[in-house]
Amino acid sequence: MKRPTSPDSSPVTITVTASGGARRRSVGGSISPYSASASASRPRYSHNYQTDAVDEDDINNDNNDNDNEFVSYTVQIPPTPERPAISSSLTDSGPGRPTPGPDVITGTIFTGGFNAVTRSHVIDCSMDRAGGGTLADECGMKGCDEKATKEPTCECGFRLCRECHVDARGRCPGCKEALGTGEVDSSYDQFGSEAKDKARPLPSMAEFRGDNKRLSLVKSVKNPPDFDHNRWLFETKGTYGYGNAVWPKDGLLMVIRLVALTMFLAWRIKHPNHEAMWLWGMSVTCEIWFAFSWLLDQLPKLCPVNRITDLSVLKDRYESLNLRNPKGRSDLPGIDVFVSTADPEKEPPLVTSNTILSILAVDYPVEKLACYLSDDGGALLTFEAMAETASFARIWVPFCRKHNIEPRNPDAYFSQKKDPFKNKVKLDFVRERRRVKREYDEFKVRINSLPESIRRRSDAYNAHEELRAKKKQMEAGGNLSEPLKVHRATWMSDGSHWPGTWASAETDHSRGDHAGIIQAMLAPPNSEPVFGSKADGENLIDTTKVDIRLPMLVYVSREKRPGYDHNKKAGAMNALVRTSAIMSNGPFILNLDCDHYIYNSLALREGMCFMLDRGGDRICYVQFPQRFEGIDPSDRYANHNTVFFDVSMRALDGLQGPMYVGTGCVFRRIALYGFSPPRATEHHGWFGSKKLKLLLRRPNKVPKEETKEFVLPVQGDEYEEDDLDIESLLIPKRFGNSTSLAASIPVAEYSGRLLQDLQGKGNNGRPSGSLAIPREPLDAASVAEAINVISCFYEDRTEWGKRVGWIYGSVTEDVVTGYRMHNRGWRSIYCVTKRDAFRGTAPINLTDRLHQVLRWATGSVEIFFSRNNALFASKRMKFLQRIAYINVGLYPFTSLFLLVYCFLPAVSLFSGQFIVQYLSVTFLILLLTITLTLCMLALLEIRWSGITLHDWWRNEQFWLIGGTSAHPAAVLQGLLKVIGGVDISFTLTSKSSTPDDIEDEFADLYEFKWSFLMIPPITIMMVNMIAIGVGAARTLYSPFPEWSKLLGGVFFSFWVLCHLYPFAKGLMGRRGRVPTIVYVWSGLLSIIISLLWVFISPPSGSQANMANFQFP
Repeated sequence: MKRPTSPDSSPVTITVTASGGARRRSVGGSISPYSASASASRPRYSHNYQTDAVDEDDINNDNNDNDNEFVSYTVQIPPTPERPAISSSLTDSGPGRPTPGPDVITGTIFTGGFNAVTRSHVIDCSMDRAGGGTLADECGMKGCDEKATKEPTCECGFRLCRECHVDARGRCPGCKEALGTGEVDSSYDQFGSEAKDKARPLPSMAEFRGDNKRLSLVKSVKNPPDFDHNRWLFETKGTYGYGNAVWPKDGLLMVIRLVALTMFLAWRIKHPNHEAMWLWGMSVTCEIWFAFSWLLDQLPKLCPVNRITDLSVLKDRYESLNLRNPKGRSDLPGIDVFVSTADPEKEPPLVTSNTILSILAVDYPVEKLACYLSDDGGALLTFEAMAETASFARIWVPFCRKHNIEPRNPDAYFSQKKDPFKNKVKLDFVRERRRVKREYDEFKVRINSLPESIRRRSDAYNAHEELRAKKKQMEAGGNLSEPLKVHRATWMSDGSHWPGTWASAETDHSRGDHAGIIQAMLAPPNSEPVFGSKADGENLIDTTKVDIRLPMLVYVSREKRPGYDHNKKAGAMNALVRTSAIMSNGPFILNLDCDHYIYNSLALREGMCFMLDRGGDRICYVQFPQRFEGIDPSDRYANHNTVFFDVSMRALDGLQGPMYVGTGCVFRRIALYGFSPPRATEHHGWFGSKKLKLLLRRPNKVPKEETKEFVLPVQGDEYEEDDLDIESLLIPKRFGNSTSLAASIPVAEYSGRLLQDLQGKGNNGRPSGSLAIPREPLDAASVAEAINVISCFYEDRTEWGKRVGWIYGSVTEDVVTGYRMHNRGWRSIYCVTKRDAFRGTAPINLTDRLHQVLRWATGSVEIFFSRNNALFASKRMKFLQRIAYINVGLYPFTSLFLLVYCFLPAVSLFSGQFIVQYLSVTFLILLLTITLTLCMLALLEIRWSGITLHDWWRNEQFWLIGGTSAHPAAVLQGLLKVIGGVDISFTLTSKSSTPDDIEDEFADLYEFKWSFLMIPPITIMMVNMIAIGVGAARTLYSPFPEWSKLLGGVFFSFWVLCHLYPFAKGLMGRRGRVPTIVYVWSGLLSIIISLLWVFISPPSGSQANMANFQFP
């Protein structure tokens, strides 16, 4: 076994145990100081997690277990399709003991971290593999996973597949003698005999180690001379642009409103209200800011676009037979899918499991897909739920492939209200659907019973340990009255300590203090399809014509220790980036939240259409819109957020690209590594009118220490002498001391290149068929290296979180990460599919929704006061793109002016004054023009974006609700962090699973949870309602009524109350019952307002009494 770690790292020691026996395997020549042992008499637990009774004879037995019994964390997990149970005979040591193959990692938990050796627990999986074969059926060549011929190729018994037989050139790799005739298909030899027709392999990681320090990377191919324009992978259609902003169509509305707004503000400034200058000054200040904010919001919307993909062209180009790909394997690049979860109590494991199942069943080449789950809580509940998920995937994934199921989330599929048998032509669909539905119901029962099963199991083991401790105390002659301290551990099903978080927190086993864990739940699949068998007692469905392979599934829980800043979700994502680089190294990465599942099985292919088409080498990520389920039909709190996802994001797509919103995004891996694009454009002059196109490379004339550019060297005939060596890029300061991670970077870059234009000069891409070869098998040494890169100290003195990976320092790390990429010159794409790509859940409870908006707004304030403010952006960012990012940092500050403006109508009614001295015709005409143009612009956005008027109005309502509640609190918290250094912490948003009772589907909508964020909106509502009554009473009983001022004040108060109507409805609960706290606040505010009014404007004849009043 080879060591993948760097020379600076400590030797990796792997302790291997199997089914109670103990063996020690040392990597690098070191010996583990820990002994991994498991008592054979210890109670065992079966796959269904039912607890066996504890026998007193086991307790009274004299056993000589050492003190280090549980230090090694050797674990045994329930069997899955990739990890069957085996007999104890296979664990006996001896010359006849089988040697574990490359897939031994599928049944192994790897743990390790700070000041600890890397340990593993191996369960032999050679008896029953996912591919349906055995090791004896495979080719004997190392690294080849093809099936061998039926008869031995050589007299020595060494068996080869057809391809290796051709490559052997007549000599047996086993005995080194001449090969016999062997069973080899002659038709295949006709294809494989010519070297020029073979697929060109990926560069091996070994090529980038040692003395080979040259790194040849892609030069962007902008205009291939012989490009077929009828073979685009996607098409872009503009809706309206810069020309239309001036003349003659829809953009004219924006100019008209801008002119009217300017005239309105000019008139307001020139005609002050001398009777109430304070009221006039506040109103004009607020209106100027609103005009500025509206302009920032509208400028980036000048050129929205729509894009359409062509999946048939993608299939013809990357999955068709050709001379370089004679077997017709997929030439698509690999994709690593990241799913993050942190707390199984707030993020139910059943929701996460359904998301994982939708990923495993996606329509993408199985061998090119890998799924990684980041469990930042290190919970055994999540781990065992993933083991159950891997087992159920063996049934669910073939069923989806056979019958083309959509969506491929089982909970969403079986909950559909439409006819499930529509357009299903296969006769066995009804029977198989019924069987799979029954299996899924049992799967849900097992998942939901896991918490209680783990608790009972742990209680039984802990009781056993307490009895053993008491027995040892009695044998030692100790005082029985002294209390014994026995750790309340969380136990695995095989009677071993869980190395992650325990239910009762202890040292090395708490949320912020536990070892790193990696478990490959499903092994990397073979490169060739594996077909199943007919339906029988073991197989629920007929899979004779269905590929039953499953993508690789890996459970990851990074190490956490006290004293280290783990950087929340961003740190977890960076740990997955490093882990996946060593284990699968897909050139593209898709990240999803645990509650966002794949709704369209073709979504990954649609994203690849943009990455792999001409100019795709400049695209850093493809962002998909977020779509939500479980939202109330009226969308009371604008949870769908359609104005942002269908208007603002489409508009940004016409500039430099949409912002990254945290989930549903396909990244280019080298863009996450902090590299610059192959070429970029700098924008100089006023509004970026002058463009300077750059080919990003560093000439040798520039000293390395003076260079700040982080670019990939460019390969080309004329620039070959200027290529930089790998040491100048892959230094430990940037990526850490893992040589395997550093060596994976050029491989990932090569895999993500565009195809060469074979008839033109574009010879700097990758050749067709170069990704159709099988990838290297995953071994235990690679997983042990992956344990090293998820340790808590690995990022020390590196650029992870600063320039590499997800960026740290903000609660909205997603926006900052996307901003950094755009600032380097990358562009992004917004992919809106006909069928929603992903769907997730959103909080429909008022309090949860406000706290979610508070977190977003606080992140925006942090961005504004940091170096990520777009005011300091580089010249590679377009002017309008910079305006969009400036607006992201500024929009929370609008709440300060909005709060004042919402109180102005009430103040006007209380004082009898208005924002203008008199209602002139000019004022009314300008106000009417502004209002009408605003409505017409809204209708325009509704027309080209496809949203509804109801969606637009809900967005306007919640803009005021959030602007008077969460946004002011965000500004305050942001200022406290910047000025006072007060750290900001947020609770995780709860994700609720689908309820079984349909009547309670929207129960959270009517649940009232008090929050301090509700105080400002309640105050605004009460003040405006009281002010309307006071103003009406004064006007009615006044000898000289001023109806114009009353109508003006009532109109604006009514405008405020209409926007706050959803908030008021949320306070009333399910049946209009107002909580007691609302009555208390209403009475308190009424008393305060009445006292203030009596003091400011006392009744006539009482001024003298008020002047002479003194407190006793």
